[in-house]
Amino acid sequence: MVNRADVGVIGGSGFYSLLDDVTEVTVSTPYGPPSDVVSIGRVGSREVAFLPRHGRDHRFPPHRIPYRANLWALRSLGVRQVLAPSAVGSLRPEIGPGALVVPDQLVDRTSGRAQTYYDAGGVVHVPFADPYCPTGRAAAVAAGRAAGWETVGDGTLVVIEGPRFSTRAESRWFTANGWTIVGMTGFPESLLARELAMCYTSLSLVTDHDAGVEAGEGVTHEEVLAFFAANVTRMRSLVTDVVGSLPKDRTCHCATALDGLQLPFDLPW
Repeated sequence: MVNRADVGVIGGSGFYSLLDDVTEVTVSTPYGPPSDVVSIGRVGSREVAFLPRHGRDHRFPPHRIPYRANLWALRSLGVRQVLAPSAVGSLRPEIGPGALVVPDQLVDRTSGRAQTYYDAGGVVHVPFADPYCPTGRAAAVAAGRAAGWETVGDGTLVVIEGPRFSTRAESRWFTANGWTIVGMTGFPESLLARELAMCYTSLSLVTDHDAGVEAGEGVTHEEVLAFFAANVTRMRSLVTDVVGSLPKDRTCHCATALDGLQLPFDLPW
């Protein structure tokens, strides 16, 4: 029975068929249970763990996802590199539905989410100037372009609290600040990965233009889900390609993020 993996995928239920020879693992963490059991299987020559971000039945809205438990669970199973496919809205008229954005920066506009493992026992300042793994980003951009996707290889993801969508005024403000895409789940997921010295790469599928970009009634939840579902096979293929091109030996800054820091407790190495 396989219960270890070095690559993790956090995504929607449509990614279950990504894996071959699947074993389901129930993981306990100091932060409660993760969103669901973790499925571990093979993608080519790599052992990969899959965790449905919202749960199999989509029971966790973005602001209630147990982010700390999710990342801790993956790390305790051996995961060192995380791929995070998600649906986003575009803040740019020239980036339309169907585009793949691999952001290099992030803006946190959430509130009230538990966003650190180091909130007791001593001060720990983890570097986060560049929130995404450069190695994972390069692999994702190359895979997207090789597959014929319209691929944007950089940009800023602004993460809002949800579960509501942005007002038009908020959306226009995000655009005026030079930000590229907007979503609800990319933070604190990315930061928690960094706090565990894991690589994290966002694979952002644009499903719509945000409310301030074009006229109309604004985006709806049903439209987002329908568009992502129509593209999930394509996204699975992309994830498979990225997994296959990730190096097993890490030389990026993510791997050394905790070097020299005095941690208040033992991490799940």
